[in-house]
Amino acid sequence: MKLALVTDLHANRDAVEAVMAHAAEHGAERFAFLGDFVGYGAEPGWVVDFVRQQMRHGAVAVMGNHDSAVVKGPAPTMVAQAREVVAWTRSQLDAAQLAFLESLPLAVTEQDRLFVHANAFAPMQWAYVLGRMEAIRSLHATEARFTFCGHVHEPRLFHLSATGKAGEFVPVPEVPIPLSPQRQWLAIPGSAGQPRDGNPAACYAMFDIDGSTLTYHRVPYDHAAAAAKVRAAGLPERLAERLIDGD
Repeated sequence: MKLALVTDLHANRDAVEAVMAHAAEHGAERFAFLGDFVGYGAEPGWVVDFVRQQMRHGAVAVMGNHDSAVVKGPAPTMVAQAREVVAWTRSQLDAAQLAFLESLPLAVTEQDRLFVHANAFAPMQWAYVLGRMEAIRSLHATEARFTFCGHVHEPRLFHLSATGKAGEFVPVPEVPIPLSPQRQWLAIPGSAGQPRDGNPAACYAMFDIDGSTLTYHRVPYDHAAAAAKVRAAGLPERLAERLIDGD
């Protein structure tokens, strides 16, 4: 089975539609959405309804920090610009959409796979996996062989051997990576809706469960159109610029 891993959609309909089309062309049979469906982008209602519909068809979805902020209020560490978008987003969603976000779990475990937005060691505190030390801490916190998370808007892959030796690298798009059964793995697909690695193309990854391989993908889409929607919504100009620049 091919499982598409999509995270940090951030209310970007144009990017999500492009990712879904690409995943379908590459044989995706199921989807896992790793949080942050809202925030930053101009079409939160559409993205929330989309994820809700996908869950009816068997997709996995977990709560992200922006989803939590919209229904529970922003965390003290959230920057002013993000807080502004949280308030705007809340005004755009109806009661059913807000209830859906509030109902999302922080983490889902299926067999040897853990799906979570930020990390496995303290999901509700939203700490970032920025490097090897945080990845090791996350992997030590779960018995799952594979941890799939988002939050960090750049594609990354970490592994931990039974002897405690850890490694990390930046994956090359379109190159299948064999995931050794002798290691634990933590994979971050990168953001579909707001990439931050200098490349505006949307990110996602495909996990071949039967073959234990992971392939990262970059999907070009009309990011100028998405940026124009951000401007038209009256959201901060910086958010439009990030879609153009990919940073």
